[in-house]
Amino acid sequence: MTEIIAGFLSGIIGAMGLGGGAVLLIYLALFKNTNQLTAQGINLLFFIPIAMLSVIIYAFKKQIKWKTVLFFSISGLVGAALGVWLSSVIGAEFIAKIFGGLLIGAGLWQIISVFKKKNKD
Repeated sequence: MTEIIAGFLSGIIGAMGLGGGAVLLIYLALFKNTNQLTAQGINLLFFIPIAMLSVIIYAFKKQIKWKTVLFFSISGLVGAALGVWLSSVIGAEFIAKIFGGLLIGAGLWQIISVFKKKNKD
């Protein structure tokens, strides 16, 4: 039952553009005791069908610049290959700490930006 709830929340939050993968990662790491690299891999697999659907929708709307897609796809593949190599060098525990720090930093940035926006208004 918890799998259904986690998947449902991830899907809803992801559909709103808020990063539903974070819910999935937290669920896998805390409730299923999945190691960090496996949880991130599962999160990426969860992302693929959603990304494919988005590409189809935006392609029909002619809102995709294919040259830009090609550039970022190649850059992403190179970055992914370097990331795999780097993860094997520095280890999963350190990567988990980096990832956690990035999540905390992104959350703080969002909170601060909300307060800055309110002060401008």
